[in-house]
Amino acid sequence: MSETEREIEQGKQKIDSVMTEIQKVVVGQDEMIRGLMTAILAGGHVLLEGLPGLAKTLAVKTLAEVIECGFKRIQFTPDLLPADIIGTMVYRQQSGEFTARRGPIFSNIVLADEINRAPAKVQSALLEAMEERQVTLGENSYELPKPFFVLATQNPIEQDGTYPLPEAQLDRFLMKLKVGYPSPKEELVILHRMGRGEAQKPKKILTPQDIESLRRTADLIMVDEKIEDYIVRLVTATRETNVFEKEYAKYIEYGASPRATLALYRCSKINALTEGRSFVVPDDVKAVLMNVLRHRIVPSYEADSEEKTTDDIISMILKEVRLP
Repeated sequence: MSETEREIEQGKQKIDSVMTEIQKVVVGQDEMIRGLMTAILAGGHVLLEGLPGLAKTLAVKTLAEVIECGFKRIQFTPDLLPADIIGTMVYRQQSGEFTARRGPIFSNIVLADEINRAPAKVQSALLEAMEERQVTLGENSYELPKPFFVLATQNPIEQDGTYPLPEAQLDRFLMKLKVGYPSPKEELVILHRMGRGEAQKPKKILTPQDIESLRRTADLIMVDEKIEDYIVRLVTATRETNVFEKEYAKYIEYGASPRATLALYRCSKINALTEGRSFVVPDDVKAVLMNVLRHRIVPSYEADSEEKTTDDIISMILKEVRLP
């Protein structure tokens, strides 16, 4: 076994240990947990969408417990102000000077709960910090801690009085994870754990330094030119306009940007790492495709009228684009 293969195997074991600890608390939702780990190692942010009570907040809090780093939760409400998130300048009467009071965004893992409940000004303040990795207060800019990871949740129902994220801002999220109901068997385990008080406390597995180390390990994973070409063809297929050649083209108003190509490339390498492979295969690309693209495609009027979701469109594209 080469040094690179040994490092990848050790990285896989660490990731498996993290997922095992989270699964001690969160029953089922394996795809969501895997998606969260992929995003944090790829250095991106995640948008979680699901009905209330499906362990979205619990999963994020547990992830923060397993990783030895700072965690802050912000409950988004219509009366929230940008200063409530990023902080503000405070006048100190004793010294006669203004000093920076940092907001809750100065943490390693930030949970933005129900992000669509806050107005656009608040959303843009958060999203700017996500992109720039720094916050400006007064005349000074302050770097956010490393790693910096935002998990935003939104409820797909009760849209009255909410502020949906614009498509351009959705593109700032590396992945969008859809959270579904647990199976009856899994729900019985939830009942036993919570009803009988059998829930376990997870152990701390990773440090911020471990995350940086795992990211460097992921950089060692090889991506063949044919796989790179496959990734580009999948993303550019979302921009297809010829409805006579491609049936799915009529369902797309706007396709994904090159940012999606880079995201798909990074996430595919992380998926290969979680599988313990030193190279990316087409199945790695397929495994992360839905999560990377579903929020980057704007459906057309035809898609809405025929009740075609972005997941349906991506499935059609996957069948059309030939494998390498």
